[in-house]
Amino acid sequence: MPSRASTHSRSRLLTLGLVCTLAIAPSARAADPADTFNRLLDQTAAHEHLPGIAMAVVDDGHLVFTGTRGERRSGQGEAINPDTLFKIASNSKAMTAALLARLVDRGALRWDDPVIKYLPQFRMHDPWVTQQMQVRDLLIHNSGLGLGAGDLMLWPEPNAFTRQDIIAGLAHLKPVTSFRSGYAYDNLMYVVAGEVAAAAGGKPYDQLLREEVFVPLGMDRCQVGAWSVAAVGNVAQPHTRKDGRNVVRGADGETSADLTSMAAGGIRCSLRDMTRWMQVLLDPALAPGWLNTAQRRALWTAHMPMPLGERQRRWDNAHVSAYGYGWRLSYMDGHWKVAHTGTLSGMYSSLALLPDRKIGVVILINSDAEDARTALMQAALKHYTAPEDGADVDHYLTLLQRERTERRDAGQVRPDTRARQPASLRVTASAQGRYRDPWLGEALLCPEQGRLRFSVAKSPMLRGQVMQLGARWLVQWDTLGADAEPWLQLQPGEPPALTLAAIDPEIDFSYDYQNLHFTRIGDCP
Repeated sequence: MPSRASTHSRSRLLTLGLVCTLAIAPSARAADPADTFNRLLDQTAAHEHLPGIAMAVVDDGHLVFTGTRGERRSGQGEAINPDTLFKIASNSKAMTAALLARLVDRGALRWDDPVIKYLPQFRMHDPWVTQQMQVRDLLIHNSGLGLGAGDLMLWPEPNAFTRQDIIAGLAHLKPVTSFRSGYAYDNLMYVVAGEVAAAAGGKPYDQLLREEVFVPLGMDRCQVGAWSVAAVGNVAQPHTRKDGRNVVRGADGETSADLTSMAAGGIRCSLRDMTRWMQVLLDPALAPGWLNTAQRRALWTAHMPMPLGERQRRWDNAHVSAYGYGWRLSYMDGHWKVAHTGTLSGMYSSLALLPDRKIGVVILINSDAEDARTALMQAALKHYTAPEDGADVDHYLTLLQRERTERRDAGQVRPDTRARQPASLRVTASAQGRYRDPWLGEALLCPEQGRLRFSVAKSPMLRGQVMQLGARWLVQWDTLGADAEPWLQLQPGEPPALTLAAIDPEIDFSYDYQNLHFTRIGDCP
């Protein structure tokens, strides 16, 4: 039986405990994360006028939030849901890397195997690099080629370039740095990596990806290769913003083709699929035996240093950045971060993991929405890495707008080309003819219905009217936006040549006009 003194002490402790509980309860009671993420998602959709968006958040390996807004096709009333398919663009690269890791796991290839072991026809501009290029090099952007070199063989889609065209074209792309000396993002090497996987695995890339990744992980809606859009259904369409409206651009037909770009950026998945992908990456126990520990570590090892941007320094307090196999690696407020983005015309994606806490966020948008993607992902991750900041989507959108203002004030803006006029057929007579670039192929600079036209034979989207602005020419594309327009310049010589250069300093790097050199090969047909 307790003494009177001990009873008094216990009573005092209980009283103190109650006081403490009452004092800390309001701040300790965690808010429902769904409330936070719903608010961030609503901010993003409203501020950026998105046609549609889907987002999921995993915390400690468990799904804590799924949210969708908007429509698959603007104005049609077909709501986006967790099973709606989106183009994940360059988030495909991590799946290609995982496929190769599976093949390494079972001994079908080695990371340090030379590429020519599997693709004897593979050639780089430098014969020594051809011999030394290993499978691992295909995944880490260290080839020595410039940023986005050769991407005009992949995009804009559709086009007539095959994967064999890509491999053949590499020999004509001149490096801008020495091999393995620096980082420059490159899509073509992932196309080559897909073909290496096919050669080592004995099956086409799309079949291997389904068998080695989608099926064992239960990513049931993901699509790759040729497939029936009509049969699969529930597919988001890409949009762009035009005259204050969301307009579909590059809509699907009845079927989706076997895209040349699929290993680099041609996979489509649903929010539910991408959630499963995140959970398996964060917790190996969810897919026992799918990938051994050594290969999981290889995917997230820093194989190639990356430049650290000023925004990363300011926003994330980051001090290091690197590329793994299909992933960007960095730190965010002291937390290890594994992430990637995906960008295609009219479709943006973003996926980020904080592996030590088993946290993951994925965002899928069916519009040109770089600011939306950036601000929403940042605010969502800060909820975990710096909750005391309380920064929301509007805060980061404001910072992005400030960056644009600074660039404008520094003169880093697209020049005004509104005074353009159709180029005179008489003045341009000496430049007209058939031209050829070593890797992009044939092009015409020829009259058509009284106007001078430029067109690339294998890329039907690269067709437009030649315009004049002062003493300069530019190409006004028929279907691509003004942000993709290039200057067109005749280079005197024997034979004469044509070169193209981006007008907009912020042009997507995949419009790698600087790598083109068209030589005249004949008269207009």
